[in-house]
Amino acid sequence: MAIQYIKRGKSTEQKADADAAVQEVVRGLLADIHARKDSAVRELSQRFDNWNPADFKLSHEQIQQIISTLPTQAIDDIKFAQAQVRNFAQAQRAALQDIEVETLPGVVLGHKNIPVNRVGCYVPGGRYPMIASAHMSVVTARAAGVKQIIACTPPIKGQIPAGTIAAMHFGGADEIHILGGVQALAALAYGAVGISPVDMIVGPGNAYVAEAKRQLFGLVGIDLLAGPTETLLVADDSADAEMCATDLLGQAEHGPTSPAVLVTTSRDLAQSIEAEIGAQLERLPTADLAGLAWRDYGEVILCDSQAEMLAVADDIASEHVQILTRDPDYFLQNMSNYGALFLGAETNVAYGDKVSGTNHTLPTKKAARYTGGLWVGKFIKTVTYQRVSESASLLLGEYGSRLCALEGFMGHKEQCDLRLRRYGRA
Repeated sequence: MAIQYIKRGKSTEQKADADAAVQEVVRGLLADIHARKDSAVRELSQRFDNWNPADFKLSHEQIQQIISTLPTQAIDDIKFAQAQVRNFAQAQRAALQDIEVETLPGVVLGHKNIPVNRVGCYVPGGRYPMIASAHMSVVTARAAGVKQIIACTPPIKGQIPAGTIAAMHFGGADEIHILGGVQALAALAYGAVGISPVDMIVGPGNAYVAEAKRQLFGLVGIDLLAGPTETLLVADDSADAEMCATDLLGQAEHGPTSPAVLVTTSRDLAQSIEAEIGAQLERLPTADLAGLAWRDYGEVILCDSQAEMLAVADDIASEHVQILTRDPDYFLQNMSNYGALFLGAETNVAYGDKVSGTNHTLPTKKAARYTGGLWVGKFIKTVTYQRVSESASLLLGEYGSRLCALEGFMGHKEQCDLRLRRYGRA
């Protein structure tokens, strides 16, 4: 049996057309902000968020007042989630060791792991206050040892998202600015509205935010291109339609362009999932977004074997991959292209998104073929150094002089020859 598409989403050509339109819009916005700085940022903030305060940066007093509006339980829950993220991030940081090794007598090579100095953490807003994204970027940057963290998030319907502000503050942000979208990323990169330029920008966002990061890369570093949420369920006949539909819609609600894909060896599941999703959409409060995402980007793919599901899943290279099979470890041992893997029915993407401790800023649009998600290592520059003794300089100089001549780099050759003359060879 060949792989069967029981349901297809939008075509590659349709997606490419949408991407091209986003690229052009973002290019224009960035050019305007680069030219007019504060004026352009303020105009765009007013236009997109109806937000143009005297100062986008929150004062310490404002932050404390905003946090005071939250129930104690909400604050406790935020701190619990941050403790999980921090614990895992600190364990990851401890795994990054400086090294120094003598590779030849008198040749000492090493590397040091140095944190980036200034990082801009973007926490998206839009329809939802993305509180957990503050944990993932701010807490992780702090665990990595970043010296200065500037956090930005948009207002939501004219209101400052108190939970997000609390998460930024408790996570360790040095500055908090109420500013969103392309204009926030440009202000972080170029410097505007009281923000000094940063060295690196991290955090997820919509298609426009992801494209802005792509276009700003080079001027600043970025973590990865983390666009609209993707989820993939890999299921055999041990999985049930209720759980599969719940887990697909749980991620589809992120937005109308969020792919949600079911890959299964169960014909019964493949043929029943549409009805179950329809029933759940009737009672899901976020059905307006989740329903559009499923209609336009949902897919159901029927496979013949576990190996075939593995091949399809690796080709899709989804951001989130849930394994609902009898042998989830088969995929842990053999799958290579994914942002984060969720093994077994007992876990789910929402745990990783909100509370378990792994990072939820993950690669999208097949970027999982070549990168993992945000982690402390993204904030670390692994840089090398060397020191060489006189006798070792003579050895390296002999080889280096001949190799430079082979390439025609005569200035390089003279660097080697000078050491040979100075340290022993006539």
